[in-house]
Amino acid sequence: MASKAVRRRPADKGSDKLMETTMPDSVTEPLLGNSAQGSKSEGYKPTIRPDLWDGKTHEFLHWAHFVSDFITQSAKRIVNAISQFGSLLARLFGCSCAPQSSQHGQTMLVNLSPLQEERLKFLRQRSNVPFDCYTVQHQDALKELWKLAYPVRQLPPLKSDLWKEMGWQNSDPSTDFRAGGFMSLENLIYFARNYPDSFHRLLYKADGERAEWEYPFAVAGVNISYTLAQTLVLQSGNRSSKASVCFAQLLEDDEMAFDNLFCIAFQMLDAQWLARRASYMEFNEVLKSTLVQLEQELTSEGISSVQNMPSFRMLKRSRSASFIGYGFLAKFRVQRGFHIPMSSSGPVW
Repeated sequence: MASKAVRRRPADKGSDKLMETTMPDSVTEPLLGNSAQGSKSEGYKPTIRPDLWDGKTHEFLHWAHFVSDFITQSAKRIVNAISQFGSLLARLFGCSCAPQSSQHGQTMLVNLSPLQEERLKFLRQRSNVPFDCYTVQHQDALKELWKLAYPVRQLPPLKSDLWKEMGWQNSDPSTDFRAGGFMSLENLIYFARNYPDSFHRLLYKADGERAEWEYPFAVAGVNISYTLAQTLVLQSGNRSSKASVCFAQLLEDDEMAFDNLFCIAFQMLDAQWLARRASYMEFNEVLKSTLVQLEQELTSEGISSVQNMPSFRMLKRSRSASFIGYGFLAKFRVQRGFHIPMSSSGPVW
């Protein structure tokens, strides 16, 4: 049949717009199948109306998605604005950092001062510096640590078995820094300079009843420095825990807050070591529980400085290494199986 032969007639006498859709029987047979002849315009509905509806559905879904996305983004902006305003009020009225915490490990919304931001940035830079045995500054720092640890002993070569007495695992200390980097050495030096009595008592294992297999002092310090940096999220600009938020607040008045926390953590670790009667293979477990305790103290109410933390009282500044008596050092070396040459002027190392 030729489609050009189909003509429509006006539906109403006075109207040229409305057309009758009734067609001769010869042209109303279905295009698919051999079903009965259709009546009026109903034979066209399955081909016309679905196409029209599909177009409207596509357009509707497009606008629905656009509106939904707009609402979602607007809600997020409103929530962030309210949260930042609340944090600002908390800072203005001197609220504790504890209410800013999150139990879901999400980024904390906390406003840091330019000084705090700058000090955090500097700490991140320090934590990214590896120890380089060929850098003169790093060599000098290692020598400085020896002088602070053993002020009356001769400085050994940078590769010597004597370094093992300090708690390095190898005759070359540079192989033990690994992830701790140069900052872990700086932490040990800071500890020796600012809390010499505590430093030497830990170095010589002077407190309590010690285990047969003790943790190595220097390597323990490297591990404490690295793990503490991870706990306080120094590598990231995001404050993702209560401890990291509270630590950032401490930097306003204490540029060396991290180094002081390192000293506290070391002292806490030794205290837990003795309380547990731990041995060498339990070091990682003791270190983990130590940092949990440190986080609890750091995030407690009323902690505005490292000096306010309960465990800070364990640190002792009073005596320097030069005041540790010869009798104590001699007893220590005898207990550890070292030979002690005797002289009238004291030990000969």
